[in-house]
Amino acid sequence: MSFIDDIKLRAKGNKKTIILPETGDRRTLEAANIILSEGLAKIILLGNQDEIKKGANGLDLSKATIIDPKNADKLEAYTELLFELRKNKGMTPEKARKLLTNQPLYFGVTMVKAGDADGMVAGAVYSTADVLRSALQVVKTAPGTKMVSAFFLMVVPNCEYGANGTFIFADSGLVQNPSAEELAEIAASSAKSFKLLVETEPVVGMLSHSTKGSASHPDVDKVIEATRIAKEAYPNIKLDGEFQLDAAIVPSVGASKAPGSDVAGKANVLVFPDLDAGNIGYKLAQRLAKAEAYGPITQGLDRPINDLSRGCSADDIVGVVAITAVQAQANR
Repeated sequence: MSFIDDIKLRAKGNKKTIILPETGDRRTLEAANIILSEGLAKIILLGNQDEIKKGANGLDLSKATIIDPKNADKLEAYTELLFELRKNKGMTPEKARKLLTNQPLYFGVTMVKAGDADGMVAGAVYSTADVLRSALQVVKTAPGTKMVSAFFLMVVPNCEYGANGTFIFADSGLVQNPSAEELAEIAASSAKSFKLLVETEPVVGMLSHSTKGSASHPDVDKVIEATRIAKEAYPNIKLDGEFQLDAAIVPSVGASKAPGSDVAGKANVLVFPDLDAGNIGYKLAQRLAKAEAYGPITQGLDRPINDLSRGCSADDIVGVVAITAVQAQANR
């Protein structure tokens, strides 16, 4: 069974309610059709009912719940909730109502915050910044979490490395230039996400252009310090660095470049030193190795709100919805 087939099976076992706000995009409606036909989740579509039905020509969305933010039954309750959450930032009831009726992302995340849905998936149309801004402002971080970060779940075909070709690449979607402390937090969150989604022990490699002191540079120093912090704060996580990529995932190279490390050559969670490296890395694997790339998946939010690449397919949306549902199962 493939990774995504397993995720879908788990999603079916305890159906969660997921919001899809980008109903003007055909891919969203096609994904909703697949999700409902496979029984992966309950779906809420945001938008004008007549326009959605027109856009859904040839699709069966009869099992979806359609809510038009402009005349939603709970609009007043959501207006009050959004106002209370953001009043210290200058929010007024009038601004809250306008935001909810004109910005589907804000209506969606407010629904999730209110407990009327379990998660939301967007980004086929909206930018990552738009999706995550709404989530951070309304859903906010989970208790005890220091920061929100993002990862891609990568499934590489015919690959002997990682967990049978399955990896987490982090942060590949959100934190631009993390400090050593932030890298350590990204590593810990990513290990937890890997355990939840892949159900295999995470083995975390802290990546650099240096392996165990082979190069000297402030960028290398940051990864070395992040590794030290993470090992001290999270001693139960199997984690090591700094590693070049090949030393992290190829057993023979790991044994040669980092003898004595119980992580070298075995890593399945790859923590990149910055967003440039992480984003380039996931796209290289996706395009050259034909890897399936699911994400960017957020971690550290109080409820699961996940982003999509604007170049995503309907099948990509289905996969991220299934992952979001599994996150929601663990969340509540």
